Amino acid sequence: MSDETENTVLEAIDIIEIMKMIPHRYPLLLVDRVKDINPGESATGIKNVTMNEPQFQGHFPNRPIMPGVMIVEAMAQTAGVLVIKSLDAANTGKHVLFMSIDNARFRAPVTPGDVMHIKVSKKQQRGPVWKFTGIVEVEGKKVAEADFAAMITD
Repeated sequence: MSDETENTVLEAIDIIEIMKMIPHRYPLLLVDRVKDINPGESATGIKNVTMNEPQFQGHFPNRPIMPGVMIVEAMAQTAGVLVIKSLDAANTGKHVLFMSIDNARFRAPVTPGDVMHIKVSKKQQRGPVWKFTGIVEVEGKKVAEADFAAMITD
């Protein structure tokens, strides 16, 4: 990658563009916006958590908490957008598939009204396999983190 590309931070991507890049749809589309995009390196996803989301009917009826697996999925979707944007592969039929999750930690509950800032950074890339570190923050406080890998497929 050239020095010029490494230092380029792209404009934020809205939900319409996100839906062109990844196949997820409601109720499993878990990223509303992606900003601070440094192609091939890092990005920050934004997820506005609302009480209207279906998981809160059962998790939990008297104390709605975002399931940890959905927080990790939001990390993966943010990484998927980063990969597709980095490869300029929107509308090409390429998909980013989750491969593994390691070292997941959940430090505080995420509840309706929270805004998740999902920071993903590439750790390594070998061919179609990309490895990432993700950190989710709410109001500047780390609420979750994980290392994970994904593969690019046709």
